[in-house]
Amino acid sequence: MGFAERYGPWAVISGASEGTGRAFAQQVAASGIHCILIARREAPLAELAEQIRGDSGVECIYASVDLSLPDAFEKIIAVVGDREVGLFINNAGADANGSHFLNKDVDSWISMLNRNLITSLRCTHHFAGLMRQRKKGGLLFVGSGAGWGGGPFMAAYSGAKAFDLCFTESLWAELKSYNVDVLHLVLTITDTPALRQLLADKKQPLPSRMAPPEKVASVGLAHLGRGPHYNWGQLLGLRAGWRRLRVRLVGAYSQKIFGAG
Repeated sequence: MGFAERYGPWAVISGASEGTGRAFAQQVAASGIHCILIARREAPLAELAEQIRGDSGVECIYASVDLSLPDAFEKIIAVVGDREVGLFINNAGADANGSHFLNKDVDSWISMLNRNLITSLRCTHHFAGLMRQRKKGGLLFVGSGAGWGGGPFMAAYSGAKAFDLCFTESLWAELKSYNVDVLHLVLTITDTPALRQLLADKKQPLPSRMAPPEKVASVGLAHLGRGPHYNWGQLLGLRAGWRRLRVRLVGAYSQKIFGAG
């Protein structure tokens, strides 16, 4: 089964206006899958959609949605309509705060958690449920090495990314028998406009080595069927094979306790 047949006919890509999201959209479209682009800023989405339609010849629509707001999920579902979504790429979720937890108003962290967790959780429940019925599809979550453990300046962010890590490997175990692929793509420092802006705001130099978004997207899509994790340049944390074995062992034990669920 080819990529477009397995994960098409439509893909939803959040955080698609720049960086890795933009690269994912371009490469998914190049494979022949129609794209639904989601991000907060409308102008870059419109420009990217026009480029994709011209370069790839696929359909491409977009919606300006603030993923941190309570109505984000409803807006995404409204633009999707009755289109069959075979691929959901959850790429949005950066932390623009770069602050100790108590040095920011709690609403800043709640907004970040809504963007990182709540909206993506609702989207995943919706799209994955339909994929399970069709017995095909893919879920790709763009994570961070912050999910392997906490540290100063990332209390809420690392907690959110740790949720993603455990959430996706659990979904991988639950959906594997339904032919739905799940991948948690753990990134190292990646050259995105958001990171460049954060470093500029903090008056910090750019790192000497950063992963290019185009390469990150290419590797992520190539490993989509080999979940639950792929580590991009992360030296810490368990290797993907060890995590996979752990999920299977926990799953076998859980089956004895909870049954079919």
